[in-house]
Amino acid sequence: MTSAPLRSRATGRVTLSDVAQAAGVSPITVSRALRGERAVAPDLVERVQAAARTLGYVPDPAARALASQRSTHVTVLIPMLSNALFVDVFEAVQRSLRPAGYQTLMGVTHYNLDEEELLLREQLLQRPAGLLVTGLERTDAARALIAQSGVPCVHLMELTCATGVYSVGFSQLEAGAAMTAHLLAQGRRRIAFAAAQLDARTLQRLDGWRREMGAAGLHDAALEWLNPAPSSMALGAQMFAQIMREQPDVDGIFFCNDDLAQGALLAALRLGLAVPQRVAVAGFNDLTGSDQMLPPLTTVRTPRADMGTAAARMLLALMNGEPVASPCVDLGYELVVRASS
Repeated sequence: MTSAPLRSRATGRVTLSDVAQAAGVSPITVSRALRGERAVAPDLVERVQAAARTLGYVPDPAARALASQRSTHVTVLIPMLSNALFVDVFEAVQRSLRPAGYQTLMGVTHYNLDEEELLLREQLLQRPAGLLVTGLERTDAARALIAQSGVPCVHLMELTCATGVYSVGFSQLEAGAAMTAHLLAQGRRRIAFAAAQLDARTLQRLDGWRREMGAAGLHDAALEWLNPAPSSMALGAQMFAQIMREQPDVDGIFFCNDDLAQGALLAALRLGLAVPQRVAVAGFNDLTGSDQMLPPLTTVRTPRADMGTAAARMLLALMNGEPVASPCVDLGYELVVRASS
């Protein structure tokens, strides 16, 4: 008969002292062994790890943070999990932080500034080692929380030259302008801009479209199709059908993201409207499947994995008190021209 694991009487949790007793070493040796400190002999490390596995010991990060006065977790706030863009960013962040001994705790804001503020309040109570937040738009209270917390923070997806603010991303406006310029260069003149969600980055792409259309003397507010509903392929199909029905002279549509554009291409097939002969279709972000559409989708490829990696490395430097070469890192974007334009 095997004996039951030793547990703290107060909480029922297996404690570091329990592991020390089972391994026949001191609690400080257990702590050092589990942290991977080189000063601990390999045979002791093996004995401690075996005891920890047998007892089912899980370190308490809060207690460790109090003891060392240093947290081991980083809070990452992203708008949506249903968007592959942010999943790719988060995975790159996690791949960069875990080898350095940091855990990532995710919060989803749903593009809601008040919800983001609440998440910040909750997370800062846990004393994170660092913060990664999406974009630059937030409530004044949220900005104050970040500034007053003393927690290193890096902003993703957008750029700023503001003093004391760290950012990694690219110019959403310039990327939107580049796609519009491409469609104009293909001879398109009635180019609609179709958008959903209407977050700050989408509106910056809209500004890029407006700039290029205005410079060409072709801007028409009636070509702006803006829907605050969540983005989806189904909505893209609906918007495409409505635009072509109500404005049949449109010869190009720049969708604010690939979800909408992919839905539009499927709608064009169902409606028998030739792309790009009848109307050019373009998207943004180069999401999975865009190169497999019929026809393959012209889009803007955004450096989402590189953004996550670069932001995590910048945050690591800030958390370690190391100098940062540049507080504003522009990773650029790539215009990917395929058969839909």
